[in-house]
Amino acid sequence: MLMVEGERHILMDDTAIRRALTRIAHEIVEKNKGIEDCIVVGIKTRGVYLANRIAARISDIEGIDVPVYELDITKYRDDLVEEYQLEAAQQLGETELAGINVKNKKVILFDDVLYTGRTIRAAMDAIMDCGRPQSIQLAVLVDRGHRELPIRPDFIGKNVPTSKHEVIQVQLSEIDGIDQVTIYH
Repeated sequence: MLMVEGERHILMDDTAIRRALTRIAHEIVEKNKGIEDCIVVGIKTRGVYLANRIAARISDIEGIDVPVYELDITKYRDDLVEEYQLEAAQQLGETELAGINVKNKKVILFDDVLYTGRTIRAAMDAIMDCGRPQSIQLAVLVDRGHRELPIRPDFIGKNVPTSKHEVIQVQLSEIDGIDQVTIYH
């Protein structure tokens, strides 16, 4: 768990997170006119848990399961020193998405926090290495702004305008024992 100092304020509790995910699930179904040819891809680590939750809600709405995959973007990151990046790529286990043909699929990419957009760019590179999808749609629990790349989410749980010195922390019960989103000033 990320240890952060400073004044903290809880932005979303378990109820707010549950409601946001339910709303996003409905928006995904509506935008795609159902879930035909849709797959949900979660970016490790917390994006995977959120992707599974979204898929469960979509299944409740549509009565059909939507495939969920996890994506490790370590070897696609642009902020690692080249030597470290090569070593990390060599040690990296196969991501669950590897070998999956995304051709003509509507990929719903899920992450916990959208900040600069660099993580999403890396995820899109990884997805494109698996084929050419019909579309990639981005869903995030929190959009905090400060984009460095022209990336815009299609589905947002909560917009939180922040300064660059503030920190957003997402905690999920699957790994943290609690569902909440906190901002540290």
